[in-house]
Amino acid sequence: MIDFIRQNVLSHFGEQMENAKVSPLGNGHINHTFLVRWPAGELVLQKINTQVFTTPDALVNNAERISRHLAAKIQAGQYQLHLVSPELTQEGALSLDLGEQGYWRAINYLPNSRSVDVVSTECHAEIAAKAFGHFSYSLSDLNAELLEDVIPHFHHLPGRIEQLSDAVAKDCKARLKECQHWVDMVMAQTELLQELAEVEANLPRRICHNDTKINNMLFDKRDMSSLAIIDLDTCMKGYLMYDFGDMVRTFCSPEEEDSTALDKVMVREPIFAAICKGYLGELAPILSDLERRSLWLGAKVMCLMIGVRFLTDHLNGDVYFQIHHQGHNLERAANQFTLYQSLLSQQEALRRYLN
Repeated sequence: MIDFIRQNVLSHFGEQMENAKVSPLGNGHINHTFLVRWPAGELVLQKINTQVFTTPDALVNNAERISRHLAAKIQAGQYQLHLVSPELTQEGALSLDLGEQGYWRAINYLPNSRSVDVVSTECHAEIAAKAFGHFSYSLSDLNAELLEDVIPHFHHLPGRIEQLSDAVAKDCKARLKECQHWVDMVMAQTELLQELAEVEANLPRRICHNDTKINNMLFDKRDMSSLAIIDLDTCMKGYLMYDFGDMVRTFCSPEEEDSTALDKVMVREPIFAAICKGYLGELAPILSDLERRSLWLGAKVMCLMIGVRFLTDHLNGDVYFQIHHQGHNLERAANQFTLYQSLLSQQEALRRYLN
């Protein structure tokens, strides 16, 4: 793919890129991301997965609108993080559509940035949660209805369970037998679905990041302070409980989300407490009482829902998430379901940090 990028893509983003160095960047599951460096500069280039993002123009338009809003906040001294902004093509466009050869976009590269995949300290958890909270707070005065839904019903647990049911019924790769116990566990969560329906119906819709993994907050490697919120692909209308829940899901375990050491997969209480302190400290001025109470529900739902998505993809033949070996999505699913069970077992201790 790198040769294709050199020959067919780079010239659209600059005339002096023939000798640019192109290298893979990050470990995202969906898009293909590259760092492009040449003597005069650097940028991040992405090939958008249009099977996942079927309306990629909506994705880049949303990101540009958010970038403009936050740039104005920076000018007013109201946003303390760096921006991820679009790099236009030579023709002044936000993206490059090459049809079957891919949908491409570029964003600025932030030097001195560092991402982490596993939170190692309470301090890092609080810093990252505070940054995500600051991001959401700074967007709270931007009309959420201005953003398009890049993936309709993205965080919709009933729909995700229905997709799992379809995958189970088809069992197109004859993989059901090895994971039937996990399917049974998911289908038994009827009380959670009922609680979710009752709460969600009364929550305000806000602009949410919708993918608040720890590696979507960049640290400044010089002092490990917060630098920027990245990966705005799924920014759209939603509920803050899911952003909180995804932080719990990705910050709290000492293991990466595809670790098979399930005996080590657990919610670390001090990390959970640090998330609550950082996130609520930023968002308290705008959170309604119901939103605050919904955060615990969001933590439960996100751990379960991502496991459901991994399990569904495993049964369907690994057509959504990128995998690195056979059974990778099943390993991810087992990891997330184990984390969900750990969350439930510690409910009494953990919920007090949200009061």
